[in-house]
Amino acid sequence: MDINLVDQDHYARRGVPHDQLQWLRANDPVFRHEGDAERDWPPFWAVTKHEDVVHVSRHSEIFSSSRKLALFNEMPEEQRELQRMMMLNQDPPEHTRRRSLVNRGFTPRQIGTLEQHIRDICEGLVDEAAAKGRIDFVTDIAAPLPLYVICELLGAPVEDRDKIFEWSNRMIGSEDPDYATSPEEGQAAAFEVYAYANDLAARRRERPRDDIVTKLLQPGENGETLTEDEFDLFVLLLVVAGNETTRNAASGGMLALFEHPEQWDRLVRDPSLASTAADEIVRWVSPVNLFRRTATRDTVIRDRKIKEGDKVVVFYSSANRDEEVFSAPSTFDIGRDPNPHIGFGGGGAHFCLGNHLAKLELRVLFEVVARRLPNLRQAGEAKRLRSNFINGIKTLPVEV
Repeated sequence: MDINLVDQDHYARRGVPHDQLQWLRANDPVFRHEGDAERDWPPFWAVTKHEDVVHVSRHSEIFSSSRKLALFNEMPEEQRELQRMMMLNQDPPEHTRRRSLVNRGFTPRQIGTLEQHIRDICEGLVDEAAAKGRIDFVTDIAAPLPLYVICELLGAPVEDRDKIFEWSNRMIGSEDPDYATSPEEGQAAAFEVYAYANDLAARRRERPRDDIVTKLLQPGENGETLTEDEFDLFVLLLVVAGNETTRNAASGGMLALFEHPEQWDRLVRDPSLASTAADEIVRWVSPVNLFRRTATRDTVIRDRKIKEGDKVVVFYSSANRDEEVFSAPSTFDIGRDPNPHIGFGGGGAHFCLGNHLAKLELRVLFEVVARRLPNLRQAGEAKRLRSNFINGIKTLPVEV
């Protein structure tokens, strides 16, 4: 079989190449993938089995997020220096120190206090959708929900959500013609986020409030605080990770329910299934398709000899359909339990900080949509994002 797991055009046309990934899991689970000299991509190891993705995720001392960063594309060293200040691109112990400072705002208890607010947002979005009759599920429901929540977390005015949406699209959409951005424009958007975060921090230092920004600016247990750059980069991470993942899980989940109408009918009959549905949606969609690591020393995965400096790429979308872990992995089952998916990462240092928040948003959203819009129907073709990193949907026309 011809294997190309990074062709953006394939992702735009058909989504994740599950046929190739299934073949690799069965025949070559740690696959030496060709590089691309034109785009300056070296060859890499494609890790496709659940057990191996978890192994790589839990051993930061062997598989580094910092050496060549966590994103797939290569970057010059001067750009990597700045990016290493972001938690996504750090290894313990530096990552551990930073994470302990920001964890305070993302405890299950802290996130639980947002449930009623999230419910109110979802009810409001559904009210607007019902009034219009025909909407785009992405731009009218899936995208605004995490943006409203991010504004709430930051204590930012709700009218800022359009700016946040636009910044996020510019930063992740450089490979997609509809967003028509370039890496330079993505960088410009990042600098706009830094400036926004700086202004936000200055206002909170002057007038503290009961929000995550105020918490993050206060000293931790040992008197440590986030530096200005660290805070700015955390807001950047929140704007992208807190927005893109939930938006694309929600839109991908709705598309999956349209493609499996018996599961939609099941949810409509029993909206309490939204809890297990949220996990199954994350497993099925795998909003983040892959992350990159760099081997810090010679090692072995299965029988493959990985050399120090080798590029190692873990595919969550493949691990989440591993036949050795999930019964009927190609079946979309909103009542699936247990569901040991790794849509929030394979554990270890980089397990998703916002996993409780994302699951809460998805649970409440699908509970409200199933209860309020039982006759929701797809009204046009879904358009996918041209990206091998984010498994995204740009438009999903629906009729209420």
